[in-house]
Amino acid sequence: MSFKKITVTALISADKKKAWDYYTLAEHIVNWNFPSDQWHCPRASNDLVVGGKYFTRMEAKFADFGFDFEGTYTEVLPDEGFTFKLSDDREVSVRFTEEEEKTEVQVIFDAENENPHELQTQGWQTILDQYKKYTEAN
Repeated sequence: MSFKKITVTALISADKKKAWDYYTLAEHIVNWNFPSDQWHCPRASNDLVVGGKYFTRMEAKFADFGFDFEGTYTEVLPDEGFTFKLSDDREVSVRFTEEEEKTEVQVIFDAENENPHELQTQGWQTILDQYKKYTEAN
C-alpha cells in the first residue's frame, strides 16, 4: 500500500543531545505528547532499538476518549534519527539536525486515509510544537 508522506518541523532552542533525550525518553514524552491542554499522555514507553517498541497513550482530560499509538523500530541512529512502523504499516521517521546551538527536528509520517491531510498535518505539528515548548522550558 502506498501512503502520502507529510513532513512537520520545529527548530528547538537546545543542543541535539537534549532534543534527542526529551523526544525519546518516556519520562519526558508524557509531558508533551498531546495536541492541547484538553489532552494528556498518561503513559509512554520506549525501547529505542531495532525491533523495540514505541508506545504512548493519549487521552482527553474531560471526556471518556483516548487511544494508543505504537510502533516497532526499523532503524535507530543514536542522536541522529529513527524510523518505526505502525501496526497499519505506515512509517514514521524523525531526524535531528543541529544548527548553531539549536536543533531542527523533522518528522516525516505516512498519512492515514481516514482524515484530511491538512488535519493530520495540523495535529502532528501541534504535538511537535508542544514538544518544542516543553523542551525549551525545562
